[in-house]
Amino acid sequence: MNINLVEFNTDIGKTKPENMVHAESACPFCDVEHLTNIIEVDGDIIFLRNKYNVITGADQFVLIEGRECKTDMPAYPKEKMRRVIRMGVRQWQNLLASGKYAEVLFFKNYGLMSGGTLRHPHMQLVGFPSLKSELLFDEAELRGIVIAERDGVEFNISDCPRVGFGELNVVVERGGSLDALADFLQVGVHYVMNFFNKNCTSYNIFFYRRAEKIFAKVMPRYATSPYFVGYNIHFLPNNIARIAKEIRAHYFDGN
Repeated sequence: MNINLVEFNTDIGKTKPENMVHAESACPFCDVEHLTNIIEVDGDIIFLRNKYNVITGADQFVLIEGRECKTDMPAYPKEKMRRVIRMGVRQWQNLLASGKYAEVLFFKNYGLMSGGTLRHPHMQLVGFPSLKSELLFDEAELRGIVIAERDGVEFNISDCPRVGFGELNVVVERGGSLDALADFLQVGVHYVMNFFNKNCTSYNIFFYRRAEKIFAKVMPRYATSPYFVGYNIHFLPNNIARIAKEIRAHYFDGN
């Protein structure tokens, strides 16, 4: 089969801390004094090796977005959001340039339905020495109805979604502004968590690269459709033009 198949170490997985369900459990990212294998610090933003390397053969890293546990991207001051994205992209590019990895995945889980285990805002980077890059995404999944454009960066809603509903994309052309990337991601996450659907409490951000372009996808998360899980059927919602218009009205018209 032409797939990316990697081994997950369930023994290590069982030892990972979790406070999404068990909110009373201690947060390891709040205990800064006992963090180890720190690679870079920028104020309260910390990049370090992941203590729980559950993917066999890969190297896993964590970007802790700040010291506050009960906050997230929509609440960040604009400059804080930009600093987080700048560090994340820089470390992503550093890992890719190291020559150790065929591919480096860069993503964020937030909320119970996202696949995450810790509430504290953070992103993850995973370096794979062997992985088929061409199978990771189709560029068509990152294109769609344009919502806004600025400084070599496009913000759109998918007209060929990866899974289904409300997928928002940011496309950074070569030389495009990382600050614009951060600003559009913040808008996307704020919209998803506040206006898209009152039942949305989780999301992912996935970053991709191809031909010197950077792509990012904000994906609202719910129970995944059985059509997709079982049969790889993608849904194209009939309201994407309306959502694009709504986002423009909330965040861009008159600004």
